[in-house]
Amino acid sequence: MSYKVLLPQPILPEGYAYLRDHGYEVVDGRGFAEEDVLADVADCDAMIVRTAKITAKILDNAPKLKIIARHGAGYDGVDLEAARRNKVLVTTAGGANAISVAELAIFYMLYCSRNFKAVMAHCESDYRYAKMGIPKTELEGKTLGLIGTGNIGKLVAKKAALGFDMKVVAYDPFARELPDYIQLTEDRDEVFRCADYVSLHVPATKDTVHSISDHEFDLMKESAFLINTSRGKIVDEAALIRALEAKKIAGAGLDVVEQEPFDLKNPLLNMENVLVAPHIGGATKEASTRSSLACAQAIDDFFSGRTPKFIVPELRDLIG
Repeated sequence: MSYKVLLPQPILPEGYAYLRDHGYEVVDGRGFAEEDVLADVADCDAMIVRTAKITAKILDNAPKLKIIARHGAGYDGVDLEAARRNKVLVTTAGGANAISVAELAIFYMLYCSRNFKAVMAHCESDYRYAKMGIPKTELEGKTLGLIGTGNIGKLVAKKAALGFDMKVVAYDPFARELPDYIQLTEDRDEVFRCADYVSLHVPATKDTVHSISDHEFDLMKESAFLINTSRGKIVDEAALIRALEAKKIAGAGLDVVEQEPFDLKNPLLNMENVLVAPHIGGATKEASTRSSLACAQAIDDFFSGRTPKFIVPELRDLIG
């Protein structure tokens, strides 16, 4: 039997090849808007999802759908209650984008440490001020605070500790067997109090949405930076703007914001001490190749009677 796999958006050739080589019929969708996915999904058994939002309406109108493979580590764009109701398994490409996102987190730290956005804003009009007047610091000897030590968090810690001689302090109630260079603390507040850079590496769940707010910013040093390469909704954006305007923290490197694509009127975009990018953490060729393959393999595992490797925790019980 040939199963149909819907792709609302293209994946890399390696993923296509894997599916076709293993006997799957690939359906190239007409788009990733809800109405497009609705029109395409009715006769499909599986779906690989990149940026499409998979709503209850889509899941309630996909009678043959058995598995959704998320082309990345996050899965907040899939309605999990509707997935459970329709007995649709959801998997992620866990770890596939870890290198790319970890490298980007380090990039944001470097960018913030040299106040690079301010430097570039002033270098033509006032060269000497850009060179000597804008504060700049090194990463070496500074403290990196991690919230979350999954695949990405651990890689950021490794690069920071072994590459830049930074001290790494982390909070993660689910952490197991961390390397010696990560100092795990049970006091979450301590991470915010002691860190020069706080880097977020947790999924967006009911427990983490807006979990970084006024309380956390009040704890941070005035010289500290927030780095977010996870999900925008983890940070209470209004609280972040208040903290920046009040100079409670030094700045931020944000790969994600609450509204994506971002609103051009968002005050964060015009702040000299804030770098905002359009969620590019996992957008490298290498990460996309690994994610495409991981999704294809998860689908093949499922239909071949094997347990996919990265099932989202909330739906793990759907596998007998």
